Amino acid sequence: MMLLAIEQGNTNTMFAVHNDVEWIAQWRTATEANRTADEYAVWLTQLLHMNGLGFEDLDGCIISSVVPQSIFNLRNLSRRYMNVEPLIVGENAKLGIEVRITKPTEAGADRLVNAIGAHLTYPGDLLLIDSGTATTFDVVAADGAFEGGLIAPGINLSLHALHEAAAKLPRIAIQKPERVIGKDTVQAMQSGVFWGYIALIEGLVDRIKAEWGAPLTVIGTGGVASLFEGATTSIDRFDPDLTIRGLLEIWRRNATKD
Repeated sequence: MMLLAIEQGNTNTMFAVHNDVEWIAQWRTATEANRTADEYAVWLTQLLHMNGLGFEDLDGCIISSVVPQSIFNLRNLSRRYMNVEPLIVGENAKLGIEVRITKPTEAGADRLVNAIGAHLTYPGDLLLIDSGTATTFDVVAADGAFEGGLIAPGINLSLHALHEAAAKLPRIAIQKPERVIGKDTVQAMQSGVFWGYIALIEGLVDRIKAEWGAPLTVIGTGGVASLFEGATTSIDRFDPDLTIRGLLEIWRRNATKD
């Protein structure tokens, strides 16, 4: 079985290939809601070829997307070029976990996939911090259930808003400043955003732990999570593979269902 896993966030879309033993390729592209199946196919054909693969080698597809208008085109990519019906998180995929929130259907696909990927690897109660377009904090119980959490603006989103709303503030790149007190505008912005996010993470982790009332192992993941390594002790582990691990487990659970 050669599986194509597609994980689509608001900013980037990841395509990964698993050969039933290991992940053998991963690629990312900017998320564009109106990109057609044919456009995806042209791009993906070249990348598959560079790895000695073609669409004819792929016989399974799983899709997780937080961009509903893109699912139609991703589904068509699988149907038209792989000749398989894709498994779609939130539609026809059985997850095998309990979602303990008021409206379970409102839980984002990415958050549930991360919960499954984390529970596979780490014991006990978990707090997952996923840093992307939004920064999510989600609690996963020791039995694997999704307990809910909170959603905050992502660090890139905050930088963009700062630049767009203030005429004199430039667009800057995210990086860890050496000092908290900036000596010019760029340093001040970098410090405010970076250390502000560290303070947000540390403050929310403390509050969540106090409310949960039991030990939590804190796992950092997502596109910009690596920026925070070494800057805070509130995150116990950094794991960039929660999502693809979760997607693979969902595929296996559905492949073996009665």
